[in-house]
Amino acid sequence: MDSSANSVMSFGNSEESLVAESSLHAGIPDELLSLDELDVLYDGEFQTLWSYMRPAGRPSFTPTMLRDFENWQRLISADFGPGKIPLRYLVLGSRAPGVFCFGGDLTLFHRLIAERNRTGLVHYGHRCCEILHRNIQTLEIPMLTIGLVEGAALGGGFEALLSFDYIIAERGATFGLPEVMFGLFPGMGAHALLSRKLGSAMADRLIMSNQTYSAQQMYDLGIVHQLAENGQGLDATREFIKRSDRRHGGLVNSRRATKAVWKLELSELNRITELWADAALQLREQDLKVMTRLAAAQQRLADAA
Repeated sequence: MDSSANSVMSFGNSEESLVAESSLHAGIPDELLSLDELDVLYDGEFQTLWSYMRPAGRPSFTPTMLRDFENWQRLISADFGPGKIPLRYLVLGSRAPGVFCFGGDLTLFHRLIAERNRTGLVHYGHRCCEILHRNIQTLEIPMLTIGLVEGAALGGGFEALLSFDYIIAERGATFGLPEVMFGLFPGMGAHALLSRKLGSAMADRLIMSNQTYSAQQMYDLGIVHQLAENGQGLDATREFIKRSDRRHGGLVNSRRATKAVWKLELSELNRITELWADAALQLREQDLKVMTRLAAAQQRLADAA
């Protein structure tokens, strides 16, 4: 079955117009439309690239998913932007029912910790940080990035969202950083980004609380930019894009100004993830058991959905 037919099945009848629009743009590389765990469609009317995670197993950032994101970014950088395929908005959501992303690959972490493989942990963390940092810089394309949340965004899933210019969340979405429950901390962006967005004291409260927060709470804090009723996230994102289009240039440069103030370098993110790897190697057996139970519980939720 060709990629367009798969897209119709994945995105539903309400998005058939996006599929039709994609077929008009022969310049879009087939590789971008046939990634293993990412569905990608292009809307030419509003120059928007819609991307949805489609995990094969537990909705998490496995090495396969990371490879897809690396290729996704590489192909977008090469083929979109001024003088290429026009791109004003980049949207990321998830096809996993009830889940945006559970975050890091806990099964992989457990194995690397058991093997005392610091190099493997650091390599994984650095890959995540590079993807995050490129997203913060919007791939050097004058576009706005939007995270669309229709379920649970936990751990690294929450961290990834913090790298987007705007977050649109359905009211039933939830957010949290559960790493502290098994003796760790979020090591791929939460400290750097939450401290800049909320201040270090509030960032520390979110990171250390092991609480699950509602979309409304995240909106009240300013992390979520727009709320949508359950089941209306896609429509809300489309409306957001329509409203933003006439002031696109101002919004893009306003976001660039904010990031200039942040002065967030990749080296800072990498250093934090190295501290995370060191902390991971100090976990006790009971901590690893909690990590395993959490991964199993999340897998059961994914299987049930």
